[in-house]
Amino acid sequence: MRIAVVGGGPGGLYFAALMKGLDAGHEITVWERNAPDDTFGFGVVFSDETLGSIEGADTVVHAHMERAFARWTDIDTDVDGTTFTVGGQGFAAMGRKDLLRVLQQRVADLGVTVHYRTEAPDVDGLRASYDLVLACDGVNSAVRTRYADAFGPSLDRRRNKYIWFGTDLVLEAFQFVVKQTRWGTMQIHGYPFSATGSTFIVEMHDDVWRRAGLDATEDRTYAPGESDTYAAERVAEIFADELKGHRVLLNNSRWLSFTTVRNERWYDGNVVLLGDAAHTAHFSIGSGTKLAMEDALALAACLHEHPTTQAALAAYQQERKPVVESTQRAAQASLEWFENIGMYADQEPAQLVFNLLTRSRRITFSNLQERDAEFAQRMEREFARQQGAHPGADPADPGPAMFQPGRIGPLELRNRVILSPMDMYVATDGVPDEFHLVHLGSKALGGAGLVMTEMTCVSPEGRITPGCPGLWTDEQRDAWRRVVDFVHSRTAARIGLQLGHSGRKGSTRLMWEGMDEPLDEGNWEVVGPSALPYGEGCHVPREATEDDLRAITAQFVDAARRGVEAGFDLVEVHAAHGYLLSSFLSPVSNRRTDAYGGSLENRLRFPLEVFDAVREVVPDSVPVTVRISATDWLPDGNTDEDGVEIARAFVEHGAAAIDVSSGQVSKDEQPAFGRSYQTPFADKIRHRVAEPAGAAVIAVGAISSYDDVNSILLAGRADFCALGRTHLHHPNWTLAAAAEQDYVGPGAEWPESFAAGRRKPPSARTDKVPPRLALLREGAHDVHVRWTPTP
Repeated sequence: MRIAVVGGGPGGLYFAALMKGLDAGHEITVWERNAPDDTFGFGVVFSDETLGSIEGADTVVHAHMERAFARWTDIDTDVDGTTFTVGGQGFAAMGRKDLLRVLQQRVADLGVTVHYRTEAPDVDGLRASYDLVLACDGVNSAVRTRYADAFGPSLDRRRNKYIWFGTDLVLEAFQFVVKQTRWGTMQIHGYPFSATGSTFIVEMHDDVWRRAGLDATEDRTYAPGESDTYAAERVAEIFADELKGHRVLLNNSRWLSFTTVRNERWYDGNVVLLGDAAHTAHFSIGSGTKLAMEDALALAACLHEHPTTQAALAAYQQERKPVVESTQRAAQASLEWFENIGMYADQEPAQLVFNLLTRSRRITFSNLQERDAEFAQRMEREFARQQGAHPGADPADPGPAMFQPGRIGPLELRNRVILSPMDMYVATDGVPDEFHLVHLGSKALGGAGLVMTEMTCVSPEGRITPGCPGLWTDEQRDAWRRVVDFVHSRTAARIGLQLGHSGRKGSTRLMWEGMDEPLDEGNWEVVGPSALPYGEGCHVPREATEDDLRAITAQFVDAARRGVEAGFDLVEVHAAHGYLLSSFLSPVSNRRTDAYGGSLENRLRFPLEVFDAVREVVPDSVPVTVRISATDWLPDGNTDEDGVEIARAFVEHGAAAIDVSSGQVSKDEQPAFGRSYQTPFADKIRHRVAEPAGAAVIAVGAISSYDDVNSILLAGRADFCALGRTHLHHPNWTLAAAAEQDYVGPGAEWPESFAAGRRKPPSARTDKVPPRLALLREGAHDVHVRWTPTP
């Protein structure tokens, strides 16, 4: 093949070396606009997995890299002078210039032609005269811009400011510094890369940057390679304690705002993108150089394995794009965490450290426990100390976070696991029956601290389907009392009632007969804030009059009173998922022009009137909570910032907890699904609204493991976790989680009849003998390894 490479950074050079190594007959030409020794930044970090792939593909390159590596296993986190260390991670780093020299020498030895200080020829001419044109020309790729219609790029420029420095302070490990200054929170990302220096990245929110006067050079135009010396002087002053008298080193160091690059397609004809031209991921979760070299490995392999260039490029995109997108999701979570770091300024240092380490949701409590058991236990002890452990618990080993007691208003729960409300669609005329007794009773027997009913409707017209339960009659109240009495008499759990009105999403078929599809017969009239359907093919609701609203409020009050008479321990007002109260909150469904529409304050009016009426009829000994949709997942809908203000309004009106869900206000929504994908909304509401007011926050949404629950709680992202489908899969999920974690205590109280199950079932036996001595000789047991270069 004749291959043109636009960009002579690590990705392009490594690709050229790999292709030449696979077939010396390839004719490869690289154009690099900078000089050979021009490189910006200081160090590059690699994972063990990436290094293994590099070693397998080119032992010469790996051997030269290996000789230059700084290696360590620790992460040090300093929060305003309090330092925490977690080990067992495994890092390798080297200088960017050293890496470039290795790759430059390798391509020279293999016969690759490299034109330094030379702009690449016109790309149209290249694609006409070469079999393949590789564009690895960086985040501002001219090739990507030239063929934007084909690649479909999106560039997301963020608000945080960061600047890339070096220092002659040789750090011993990865170091995060979180520093509260008089201007706001600033942070450092630092790591060693050689025996003489470390990378030293300073980052802060744009508002903090401006308050600190670091925007003084904002309008200055810098020559290529020139650095912001004013910024270096100020950073050296602000972080004088952390630098310990050492210098700040500059290399094209200027304030930047990170841009996340994504592309719908990575190739067009014989032009293909690689590295930052194709994608970027925030530096807080890894190295762009690492991703680029992984791209090069995949692309070279695909070209070698497939008979045509088009087949190879399609395989490359299919292989790498999902991997990179997964990395970008983690990087986005990390990026947003650092953007909002000021929100955690009041967290205790230990919790802030755990929060930081698990910010991307890729690292969890179990990961840290496996790598550094002592650190993990310290986090559990700190959580129990801060939140309050069960009386008599061992302070040295209080048990997992999920089994610590928790409080929602006046209601104390034995643990922090909640059965999330889930519609079952099996009631007859709104009356719950044996199914509901078994469904809710089994989850209570299974260890959940609180079990929640499905949305229990306040009127026949407020049902979603004919199978939904209600509380508009005394017969329904008495049927619910039977369920409540079972939970109270046979389990240690508490039981909560969720009250709601379907609004425009009512009068539909049972879920398994057609979700959200109107009934064929037996329809009833549905109402909403405006005459707008939930989606195509759905009912067009009648716009509710003020008389309707007064009548519906009275129905909520009557249902709440019956709920108290039935003995429920908690009442939740359902103002999420596009049902009536939720549809008033959302501008997507509420187009009213009276006092109940328009501004968010007006859209809140009716839901708050209902909440106040319910709160008034429910005694103070029973907490009243609310479930909200924190975002509509729609361009013109409520955002997560609106969700914060909605939560604030309910807390100010006395909500004991905010149950934070999202979406389902329109069929047109575009949610970003993923593990624990709604937890960031709970996190934001907890720190900005609920915790300062003494209200609790419940996280929901794709929380599926006890590791997720413990991680969310330890990081302070929520006070409780509600799990739905997980409990359908395993009714005894909470007790099973206790057995898996070897926990025995009041947070997971086994019914006497189940007590024999608290021991984990025996697993399959194996005769395999683990190589323990070999592991000891190799030093694999070392949790804490510091970078201590030989002088």
